[in-house]
Amino acid sequence: MQVAVTALETVRMETPIGLLVVVAREGKLVAVSFRDRADDLVRQLEQRFGALSFDERPDPGGIAGRLRAYFAGDLAVLDTIAADPGGTPFQQRVWAELRTIPSGSTVSYSELARRVEAPDAVRAVGAANGRNPIPIVIPCHRVIGADEGVKAPALQTRLSFEARS
Repeated sequence: MQVAVTALETVRMETPIGLLVVVAREGKLVAVSFRDRADDLVRQLEQRFGALSFDERPDPGGIAGRLRAYFAGDLAVLDTIAADPGGTPFQQRVWAELRTIPSGSTVSYSELARRVEAPDAVRAVGAANGRNPIPIVIPCHRVIGADEGVKAPALQTRLSFEARS
């Protein structure tokens, strides 16, 4: 019995916010991981796709080039990256809505819950935001708590980057 193997293309890239591991499948971005979370990446991808093969490429699907353009100040280029985050239908709604938040802007978790027509599901929206497998491109850093504060230093760094660009 043969086991189906999912072929993924990867690239490791240095950015102004640290090392990123970028993973694509069939030209679509399926995961972005920061250096401090790279250990979980393979496990998460195996849960989603099963058996895997990895092929290191300089620019899988043109995604690395677009991310470099983003970090060079072209914030709108993120909208041109095809993304396939997987997830449940609810997570997909949340992640799709995240992509509509303009660069440099923020919304609260309660506002995001209203936008996905689940105003009583603020915690579920927060959980979906936290499970986002494609940070930056699906900009989970643009969602803040009700007190309008961004607590995590990494998120502050990403918002500060967008505000400068």
